[in-house]
Amino acid sequence: MPFLLFAYAAQTLNASTLSILNSTAAIWGAVIGVFWTKTPLTKRGALGLLVGVIGVAVLVGWDAVRIGEEATLPIIAGVMAACCYGIATNYAKNAPSVPAFNNAHGSMWAACLIVLPLIPFVPMREVPTQEVWLSVVLLGVVCTGAAYLLYFRLITDIGPSSALSVTFLIPMFGILWGNLFLGEPIGVNTVVGTVLVISGTMLVTGFSFSSFAKKAES
Repeated sequence: MPFLLFAYAAQTLNASTLSILNSTAAIWGAVIGVFWTKTPLTKRGALGLLVGVIGVAVLVGWDAVRIGEEATLPIIAGVMAACCYGIATNYAKNAPSVPAFNNAHGSMWAACLIVLPLIPFVPMREVPTQEVWLSVVLLGVVCTGAAYLLYFRLITDIGPSSALSVTFLIPMFGILWGNLFLGEPIGVNTVVGTVLVISGTMLVTGFSFSSFAKKAES
């Protein structure tokens, strides 16, 4: 679901917006944990949720105005994709013990098999070039397959909220690569929205650099 939702959103939204929407996965993970595992949301967490929502509103509100009504569904799709990661992370943490390799390997094959029957119904804009095929392989094998091995291992070792804290880095790189390779402008709303979303995520997850360093060392 998140693969399809982000692919749909990417046809309208820029990389900077998509990366910031993706980073809300940690907020979704913490909020879903309140209902799924009965993990209480502290006052700090509630404040972080509010700050994060304001950050998303600043970012996507500007994009909705700039792009027009056609941006509404892609924005919702991007938010729901991040929500899917929050659900999946809580499930992976509380499901019967499954090795990280099996989890990553199984989820990738399941995604391929589910999407495969839909391919004949998706119109192709143009014949994929060698560069496009190479990009797809690199994204699938390195950026998703190899990354999932590390991701599911982190869920097992340090829990869903802490594992999702890696999303703090997504907006920074998304905005950087979008500007360098796609010529996307970095507006004031992008910077403000990014700061608010990352700050809100840190508050919701209870993230602190000192505690994270201790966990990494152990």
